Amino acid sequence: MLNEFKEFIAKGNVMDLAVGVIIGGAFALITKSLVGDIIMPIIGAIFGGLDFSNYFTPLSSDVTATVLEEAKKQGAVLAYGSFITVIINFVIIAFIIFMMVRYVNRVKAGMEEQEEEAPAAPAAPSEDIVLLTEIRDALKK
Repeated sequence: MLNEFKEFIAKGNVMDLAVGVIIGGAFALITKSLVGDIIMPIIGAIFGGLDFSNYFTPLSSDVTATVLEEAKKQGAVLAYGSFITVIINFVIIAFIIFMMVRYVNRVKAGMEEQEEEAPAAPAAPSEDIVLLTEIRDALKK
């Protein structure tokens, strides 16, 4: 059973998946920083200081804070601003992945067109055909 597990882990697909997960995690951090540190401040500046991170609705009468972190300490809150930020992250990631897949598909299509344009070398005639051709040529003489 241990050998089977080693074979499973050593397969290329598992390793490719592991690399994809690690790169995906790093990409998620980059996207989170892009949205939180670059895009959201620009949106806030355009819409007069709009900051989604502190948008919340208190679910308890004990919550009196105006900042999300303090409000969470006081009681239950519905932090819909964080959800909006996550949706923006998702849209950005989905768009980037779409652009990458689109580019890869175009490259593949271009490669297929080049293969189709290149004429295939004529197949070498079989021994029977060569022999028959020689007999035909000899009879003509």
